[in-house]
Amino acid sequence: MRWDDIGQQVCSVARALSVVGERWTLLILRDAFFGTRRFDQFQANLGITRHRLSERLGKLVEHGVLTRVPYSDKPPRYEYRLTRKGLALYPVLMTLGRWGDEWMDRNEGPPVEYFHQSCSRKMQAVLTCSECGEDLRPQQVTPMV
Repeated sequence: MRWDDIGQQVCSVARALSVVGERWTLLILRDAFFGTRRFDQFQANLGITRHRLSERLGKLVEHGVLTRVPYSDKPPRYEYRLTRKGLALYPVLMTLGRWGDEWMDRNEGPPVEYFHQSCSRKMQAVLTCSECGEDLRPQQVTPMV
């Protein structure tokens, strides 16, 4: 199967990867969650080529993950904002970041720490059962296909 056809699989992970699985895309989304909105800011933060950034932003807009909002008429300029669909990717990025902190930290510790405003404490993202609140472990979850 070709990568371009990955979204045709009957698999939610494959379908999600057809939108966010390309190189640079998750880093663009990370920066969007950190407050980056404008094309030049994304490019400066990431060091990505203008062409590639334009492609990735276009695909995220096409799939409703980001929306383009005008901020200047002359010349026409747009900023990119997360939609509800984009905001729903927050747990994915937080979980991926936690995995990176644990397994890819080079013994330097996490490069970013997170502060939960509601309880005024540093926190880590955890994956829990929606019904009982227990931490989820692969050995305790059975896929029902």
